[in-house]
Amino acid sequence: MKRSIAGRLWPNITAVLLIIGFIFPVYWMFATSFKKTPDIVSDTPVWFPTSPTFEHFETALNADNFWTLVRNSLTVTILAVVFSLIISLAASFALARMRFKGRRGFIVGFMMAQMAPWEVMVIAIYFIVRDADMLNSLIPLTLFYMVMVLPFTLLTLRGFVAAVPKELEESAMVDGCTRRQAFLKVILPLLAPGLMSTSMFGFITAWNEFPMVLVLNKDAEFQTLPLWLSSFRSTFGDDWGATMAASTIFAIPILLLFVFLQRKAVSGLTDGAVKG
Repeated sequence: MKRSIAGRLWPNITAVLLIIGFIFPVYWMFATSFKKTPDIVSDTPVWFPTSPTFEHFETALNADNFWTLVRNSLTVTILAVVFSLIISLAASFALARMRFKGRRGFIVGFMMAQMAPWEVMVIAIYFIVRDADMLNSLIPLTLFYMVMVLPFTLLTLRGFVAAVPKELEESAMVDGCTRRQAFLKVILPLLAPGLMSTSMFGFITAWNEFPMVLVLNKDAEFQTLPLWLSSFRSTFGDDWGATMAASTIFAIPILLLFVFLQRKAVSGLTDGAVKG
């Protein structure tokens, strides 16, 4: 009995320590954004905001081009996710249901693309965009963000399509549906967990991307929030409260997305991984 209790105790303690280690920096960021400046620079740590203030958020929200950058980030992120889902739905159905020459090589190629570090290709991408005269534009960012999340999206959705019994699709076609109608009415609703998990991954990847916009978009009106956040301290000096408020604003969309989708997204990632 003692050995059994000890066997359950150490994994729980390890889990608690890991949770604290991951959550505490996030908590400290949120708490600091609400503290007054004397509490932030105090030699004695102030663990809780004694008298919360929103002045740091006002400083961040009133920064130059802030709302333009919010619009840019949302535009390129949402479009990249939507385009990648549309392409991946069609491609994953073809890979899961059809047999054609070069199919395995196609899948291996996407796996290699998923493992490739995109940072090493930034210079090559810069030359491509420069030669196309599309620097300081949101279009290249949208396209390359879509390409970045496409391999993961396609491979995950392929697992979900493969897990749907072919008999469901065949029954719909016997009842008079075309293959396209069978896909839209039978298969697509069953792919909801996979769509949620891949869309969340794609949103986080595109929302946090930094090197690409740093190289391609030098004009402040065509930059995104990650680049703005990196230059926030150089703009406002040692105003750590404003810096933490800006970081909090940047993190809120991802946290909200995770709160609403985390249950379906986690099940989607595991199901798509084991059923492919």
